[in-house]
Amino acid sequence: MKPEEQPLQENGKPQENGIYPDLVKDAEKNHNEPVKLRQRITLLNGCAIIIGVILGSGVFVSPTGVLQHAGSGGLSIGIWILCGVYSMLGALCYAELGTTIPKSGGDYTYILEAFGPLPAFLFLWIALIIVNPTSLAVIGITCGNYILKPLFPDNPVPEVASRLLAACIILILTFLNCYNVRWSTRIQDFSAVGKISAICVIVGAAIFYIIGGNSQNLNWEAFNKDANYAPSAIALGFYSGVFSYSGWNYLNFVTEELKEPNKNLPRAIYISLPMVTIIYLLVNLAYFAVLTPREVLDSDAVAVTFASYAMGPLAFLIPAFVAISCIGTLNGIIFACSRMFFAGARNGHLPSVFAMINIKKRTPMPSIILLGGSAIVMLFFENIYALINYLAFGESAVVTMAVAGLLKMRLTEKDRKRPIKFFIGVPIIFLILCFYILFCPFFEKPMELVYAAAIIASGVPVYFIFVYWENKPAKLMKPWESLSRVIQGTLLCVPNDESPES
Repeated sequence: MKPEEQPLQENGKPQENGIYPDLVKDAEKNHNEPVKLRQRITLLNGCAIIIGVILGSGVFVSPTGVLQHAGSGGLSIGIWILCGVYSMLGALCYAELGTTIPKSGGDYTYILEAFGPLPAFLFLWIALIIVNPTSLAVIGITCGNYILKPLFPDNPVPEVASRLLAACIILILTFLNCYNVRWSTRIQDFSAVGKISAICVIVGAAIFYIIGGNSQNLNWEAFNKDANYAPSAIALGFYSGVFSYSGWNYLNFVTEELKEPNKNLPRAIYISLPMVTIIYLLVNLAYFAVLTPREVLDSDAVAVTFASYAMGPLAFLIPAFVAISCIGTLNGIIFACSRMFFAGARNGHLPSVFAMINIKKRTPMPSIILLGGSAIVMLFFENIYALINYLAFGESAVVTMAVAGLLKMRLTEKDRKRPIKFFIGVPIIFLILCFYILFCPFFEKPMELVYAAAIIASGVPVYFIFVYWENKPAKLMKPWESLSRVIQGTLLCVPNDESPES
């Protein structure tokens, strides 16, 4: 039943679904257009989202995971390049998925199309309770630490202070994302420019450092000293590096808001991934030109240590760059992943209120608040860092499922329209690598894999109780329906007026 056809109670409110028909009519009358997400993301904005999410604080703080296994600067740089190639293969698969299934929601939508509702819900479940809130909380704390560090030059930043500042930053970004899409994309553009500027400063400082006569680390022997060419070491280094490229699939979460998605989605990927790979290559070259591998491994914040050697009085710029980088990553995650929850609610996997759009701002306000609010709640957990170990498994499992879905649809839906279609070997090779990354940790930390699988499995009873069970008792649902009406009326939100193309 359409919202405007719903029977009303005497007080003018609907009897079902918590929808105010008057809001829908007013929105259509005042704006002369359907209530839906607008296509306002340009190619530049798309590139900024991908670059801004991938280049988080890690490139400045602790890019040591690869080096620990590689042993030498030269070999670790080679592994960084291999990780870039791997990410590019995955991005090509997602370019095909995003143009074949032109819907927002990214991995969730692709898994739903290929494998059905239960696997898709399980991905949504782990994204909602762990992956997205934990990512936002940890990045927010890192941002707070670097902003407050000048106030505590000789002592660690109090954890309470950094968490409170992180909560304030997340609140502000949540508000901006609710209020105006253009503000969100401008923050992302500014952050991406800031990150690239930071890379230029670091590389420039390394060049001047070398020109000043400090070239002792810049030779073949120093670059390859202690290199560990054992296949297992290279494999583990590759495993560590891959997760520094996480985020290349985030533009797929906002496909419906991207202008000319069939053109701009693949273009953004083709531009952003090579650029990120070059950035990682240049930054690591700069670090190893100034610092020895041991100094890199011993540093908690490599860029800060680098600055103390090579940047002199300009070293204070690095904490500012880290803060800008973190803010861009936070904004990108809030912007993109809120659309995933919006898509999940639209498909009935979350309460329907989270599939609603503010009638004035045309933003999925309830889903944005859900994501920002869950991140702030996560800041209150002292053992938040213990959850980080489960992020990698969750993310790799999702990507593996999505690309497996691409291959499944290639076999079962051969006549489906595909604006972009790559050689079948691309998704096959990438899927093999995904399986390796998914199960590699089992041999080192089997219990972490078991715990992560248990968290995913905990979503099964939730699915059957709250999604699959359709005829739930009215008394059970009445409190939620009342709350939904309050949320909808407060935020002035109505359901999405049009369904995306299949």
